[in-house]
Amino acid sequence: MKYIVLLRGINVGGKRIKMAHLREVLESMGFQDVKTYLQSGNVILTHDSTDKINIAGEIEKELSQKFGFSVNIIIRTKDELESIINNNPFIKVSDIELDKLHVTFLYDEPNKKTVSSLNINKEDNEKFGINGREIYLYLPNGYARTKLNNNIFEKKLNTIATTRNWKTTNKLLELS
Repeated sequence: MKYIVLLRGINVGGKRIKMAHLREVLESMGFQDVKTYLQSGNVILTHDSTDKINIAGEIEKELSQKFGFSVNIIIRTKDELESIINNNPFIKVSDIELDKLHVTFLYDEPNKKTVSSLNINKEDNEKFGINGREIYLYLPNGYARTKLNNNIFEKKLNTIATTRNWKTTNKLLELS
């Protein structure tokens, strides 16, 4: 099965991993067709197992042992990523600039009651929508300036989150 593996918070702050070294570690674990994209923890790979939770746990454990710090892993299948891209609610809005779109990937699906009562301060021109384990973002002022970041969603939704811009999200599908 083809998987897209997203490492949270890699190559920012003190968590540095060279992508070549990451590929070597994953290949030594038995993953096939391992490809990385950019330096921010995007991996496409193949594995026989269909247990994404087990795969994520194994990768987290191995990376912690090899690199000396913990890394949260979020995994989607190729089909899931294709569905995520096709279901972006902002993609057909006429005044949306594609380069201002982002997707926040959540480790697990947040409680519907929590989602319905979610209260986050945001700029008037910013938009977000939650669909299952994804948060679609439209950030005309850029991701660096928004309060709609991984930390706020992790805190409010009690889960792990990692965000990719729209171009990267689409490129990961293309590479898979």
